[in-house]
Amino acid sequence: MAYKNLQEFIKKLEQERELVRIKTLVDPELEITEITDRVSKMHGPALLFENVKGSSMPVLINAFGSEKRMALSLNTDQLDSIGQEITDLLAMKDNMPHSMMDKLRMLPKLAELASMLPRMVKNAPCQEVVDMDPDLFKLPILKCWPEDAGRFITLPQVYTKDPVTGQRNVGMYRLQVYDGKTTGMHWHTHHDGADNYRKNKNAGKPIEVAVALGGDPAITYSATAPLPPGIDELIFAGFLRKKPVDLVKCKTIDMEVPADAEIVIEGYVDPSEMRIEGPFGDHTGYYSLADEYPVFHVKCITHRAKAVYPATIVGKPPQEDCYMALATERIFLPLLKFQLPEIINMHLPMEGVFHNCVFVSIKKTFPGQAKKVMSSLWGTGQMMFAKFIIVVDENVDVMNASEVMWKVFNNVDPKRDTMIVEGPLDVLDHSAPLALVGSKMGIDATKKMVEEGHPREWPEDIVMSQDIVELVRKKWSEYGIE
Repeated sequence: MAYKNLQEFIKKLEQERELVRIKTLVDPELEITEITDRVSKMHGPALLFENVKGSSMPVLINAFGSEKRMALSLNTDQLDSIGQEITDLLAMKDNMPHSMMDKLRMLPKLAELASMLPRMVKNAPCQEVVDMDPDLFKLPILKCWPEDAGRFITLPQVYTKDPVTGQRNVGMYRLQVYDGKTTGMHWHTHHDGADNYRKNKNAGKPIEVAVALGGDPAITYSATAPLPPGIDELIFAGFLRKKPVDLVKCKTIDMEVPADAEIVIEGYVDPSEMRIEGPFGDHTGYYSLADEYPVFHVKCITHRAKAVYPATIVGKPPQEDCYMALATERIFLPLLKFQLPEIINMHLPMEGVFHNCVFVSIKKTFPGQAKKVMSSLWGTGQMMFAKFIIVVDENVDVMNASEVMWKVFNNVDPKRDTMIVEGPLDVLDHSAPLALVGSKMGIDATKKMVEEGHPREWPEDIVMSQDIVELVRKKWSEYGIE
């Protein structure tokens, strides 16, 4: 069953012994980060800080900070099972009904999909309190790291609309608090929120923006998901939770937001106004540099009567964003396999901080196939940001970084098996000589064919006979080895 709101999820975490309540007075400036960072590195629980200096709201953090909690947040036992559901939907596309009986058989599935569309409601918990003279400093917004430019809202769902089509977009972009009524709007240039902003700018109009915090965690996750263009994040959230997202009209702008959110910040961005935003301790483990970004003006803040403020910190892995990336990897793998059927599995190691490294295994059947896969991935959505793509054979476990590196260090001839290309990079990549563009490397660690310039015999992996493996397994207790 879907979580109605964030507080239902908190109860579930407590039932699973995955949450610790902290009643000691804590400071939202740096102290919460230091506590959370230690817990993240210990692979510890979610934390609910109930006594936060300067605010009446408790802070929930590290709620997505393990594979188990990430799965719990999406109401599944295994993240891969969501990917399987997507595979089944793709199979529907390949098996469109022809006869009347075929159509009748598909009706239940089509009805289920239709039932996941967002729906409007009139009364909403997120509007129990309406503050038309808002002050952001009433919220327990964190300053995460010592050199951060200030306090940052770190787990927002940012709602905008395409001014031409009216298409909704929900993204996750940090907001630096400048004062009680303005923040920065860190729209990455490649993302849909920034595109909506540019369209309004070209028309000389301000863009209305709503920022929601909390609600069913499936909605929060959907704001981070690399969905294909034109796919509504709230429809995707409905798919994840098997229930439509209830929406309510904002009080001061023409925008709809989740009715069960904890907090909603309404306002606008003036396209003529820019301001220095940052630095900020980012998920790369480095401070992202200060730069000019648009300014968000707050008109109104609404919230639950007893709201919980959800937050996250990012920095050197592991942090909870690593597990959100793991969910993306497992959920969207079927879409990649649909486009590239030779792909067996994929992994984004946390050391690559999402966009810097991809391990992919393939069923290799022809020469040059690994380089074909690299090129295809670089042309697929946010895979364009991957600085390193390492391709291995189908029998290699891409979830095991040690095994992948063993293949790289032993199977690769650097001159023959590497490919360097140039293209777009993530805005947070500090290593490239120029911002947003630079070089990327593909590494073919597969077994080489004669046609790929390897006329020598390729050696076989050392593998024990299966009958001996089974014999030793059965006799293991007899050996006296603990």
